[in-house]
Order: sequence, then structure tokens, then C-alpha cells
Amino acid sequence: MKRERNPAEALLRLMPARLGLLAQPVIKLPHNDHWDGRRFHNPDLHTGHGLKAALRWMRTRKPALWPQWVTGTTSRPPERFSSRIEDWQVTFVNHATVLIQIGPWNLLTDPVWSDRCSPLQQIGPRRIRNPGVTLDDLPTIHAVLLSHDHYDHLDLRTLMWLARRDNPLVVTGLGIAALLQGHGIQNVRECDWWESVELGPLQIHYVPAQHFSGRGARDRNRTLWGGLVVTSESGSCFFAGDTGYGPHFTAIRERLGAPRLALLPIGAYEPRWFMGPVHMNPDDAVRAHRDLGARRSLAIHFNTFQLTDEAVDAPVHDLAAALAEQQVPPVQFSVLREGAALRV
Repeated sequence: MKRERNPAEALLRLMPARLGLLAQPVIKLPHNDHWDGRRFHNPDLHTGHGLKAALRWMRTRKPALWPQWVTGTTSRPPERFSSRIEDWQVTFVNHATVLIQIGPWNLLTDPVWSDRCSPLQQIGPRRIRNPGVTLDDLPTIHAVLLSHDHYDHLDLRTLMWLARRDNPLVVTGLGIAALLQGHGIQNVRECDWWESVELGPLQIHYVPAQHFSGRGARDRNRTLWGGLVVTSESGSCFFAGDTGYGPHFTAIRERLGAPRLALLPIGAYEPRWFMGPVHMNPDDAVRAHRDLGARRSLAIHFNTFQLTDEAVDAPVHDLAAALAEQQVPPVQFSVLREGAALRV
């Protein structure tokens, strides 16, 4: 089936993004529980997600068959959702990309509109669905919540396009600014875990996650990974980014309170022996929802790129089973099609 692109998305292929594989950012940070002076790490956990394990997975993997292309619908979110800070709406775009509208403020998580999440445009995981909102229909973006530097989360060409059009504030982890600024994306604020940035009446906190980083062979864990929490007088929104299940969810609730909405990943989890430490499965996501005390949660990180071995529809089916097993009402944990919106 033919893949349709709108003019803005076709333009992404022409943007001169460099690979950035050998970046070694300078981190001026005292040693702490997640920084040893050269690389970041997960406190008290060795993920085992190294080269040897990756090669074993590649030798033994049995990926499910995904469709080559599924044509989806698109929507056009309002430029300004509301003048009242207590009015919220979120629109699921694709993968880990969500448009968060808090009153008049528009925030975007890990924006990816490119065809592939790969250093190359000819090989690597290719999307099987169009984004639920076209770039041309995207409202003005005031801030980008950028969790980490993996290709399915940090899409240089999309960020370059957004910088040229809106120049949004990009809030991200330590070490990532050098890559972005080298591509003309200047409005960047790096944060360590638990640091925050103000955006009008909103405060954006960078919080722990259980994951890893790197865009090539020599920059493993040279930049920091994390989630982000947006707090306001009308509640908070938690974006988990990419993470395994761990004690950080409870720590986030204890420091910043139970979120009004949590965006939690449910896909890219098989095989568990390899993916378990760094990617939650749906059962983990429901446990995270409970640890956070979230009023509502929204499923992300599924349905767009085949990154691991489970079937394309497995995350949604497994989430339904996990909700029933843990006795969580399904209304508390929503799954949206691309382009659909949820008023919170």
C-alpha cells in the first residue's frame, strides 16, 4: 500500500542531519549515584544490555510478522485548547510522541515524524503507520520534552523542523545539547535528574528512568536518560520516556505527587531476558500506574516501529489482561488510536 506524505513530512528527508555517532559531550558534574565521571548508569542495577547480549538476541530472535503499512486517520488539534490552565487535552501522535495541551500551552513529547528511527534513511526500523497529526496541522509548540537520545525518541530532522518554525524550549538530559546545537537547535536546557525549568506557569522536571543511551558504537551512556514531569496549579503530567520497571516511580510520586495523567510505555518488551531491565511490558506499566497513584494513564511506545519481537497487537491485548489481573479499571488506563484525543 502506498505511503502518503504531506509536504512538511516529505521535507524532512531533505534536511542535512549528520549522524552524530561519535559525540563525546563534556559533562561538568560531581560524581553521584548515576555518574562516574565518564558515563551515566542506573543506580544499583546492571542492565546487561550490552554488546554481547545484543549479539545473542540478534542470533536467536524470532520476531513476529508485522504489517508493512497500515493507513490511519489524522486529526487537527486546536491551536489553543483553552485559556484556563485547568483544562487539559492530550493527542496521541505515534510511538512516544504525544501533544500535551495544558490550557494555552502546547508541549510535545519525543517528536518523531521521520519514516525511519535510524541513523540512515535507507535501513533501520521503518514506520508502519502515518503520524496521527501531520506536521502542517501541528499547533505552535512551546516546549519539547525530550527523554533521551535513542533514534526512536530523538529525531534530529523533526527537531530541526520544529526549531525553524517555532523555536520551542527543548528540555532534556545532560549531554544532549551539543548534538542538538550542532544542528541549529539552540533553545535547549539540559537537566540532571530532579532538576527543573520554568515555562510560564508550568514547571518541567527531569526525573529518573531505568534505561541507557547512545546513538553509535562509541557514545554508550555518554548522555543522560530520564522522564519528565510537568507540574502546574491544576496538577501534573508525567511522561516516562523509555524505561524498565523500578523504584523510581514511587520516588517520583513521593517528590512530586501523584500525577493527574501519566504517559507510560507498553511496547518493545520481548524477549524479556533482554528487554526486561530497560523496557516495561504491559504488566510493568500497570504496576507503574499504581506506584505513581496516577489518576489516569495513557499507553505510549507501541504500534509504530517494530523494535523488538512481540506482535504488533500484543501490547494492547497484554495490557487488557494486566489491568484485569491487577484489578485496575480499564477506564484508568487509556489506549488511543493515532490522532485521537483525550480530555483529562
